[in-house]
Amino acid sequence: MRNSKSARNEISVESVSAIDGSSVSAHRSWNMSRIRSRDTLPERKLRSLLHRAGLRFRVNNTTLPGKPDIVLSRHGLVVFVHGCFWHQHQDCDLAKLPKTRTEFWREKFEKTRSRDQRAVFELESLGWRVIVIWECEIERTEELALRRVLEVVTARKAP
Repeated sequence: MRNSKSARNEISVESVSAIDGSSVSAHRSWNMSRIRSRDTLPERKLRSLLHRAGLRFRVNNTTLPGKPDIVLSRHGLVVFVHGCFWHQHQDCDLAKLPKTRTEFWREKFEKTRSRDQRAVFELESLGWRVIVIWECEIERTEELALRRVLEVVTARKAP
């Protein structure tokens, strides 16, 4: 008899019905359900770098527009760590449009971009300084991403 826990994690390759009526493989559905919206590897790397640099912050503040990934309230700064695929980083190799259901993905990415822009606008109108760090920036050179944050932290806030 199999362990019920492992049986729950198994997937068949049957198709499941998507919201728009098209068919999506169960395996893809399972993969997508495993993608995190918080505590991603790029976020954890940046938080570690900021902490080592002596900065203290809050994580995933739900009271602010857009739920920023990192909030440095002492410095009036919020940091979004965007995944290149999900937020469609322009001219990035990680931001390719999937070959299946392209219209669905195009609409989804457009909504994400407009939500990101709205969050930045709302935060800036509340007096916050906003930085967007991209996944590929952290993968390429962690130090450059850290330097970008430190430059804003050390810059004087305009009166």
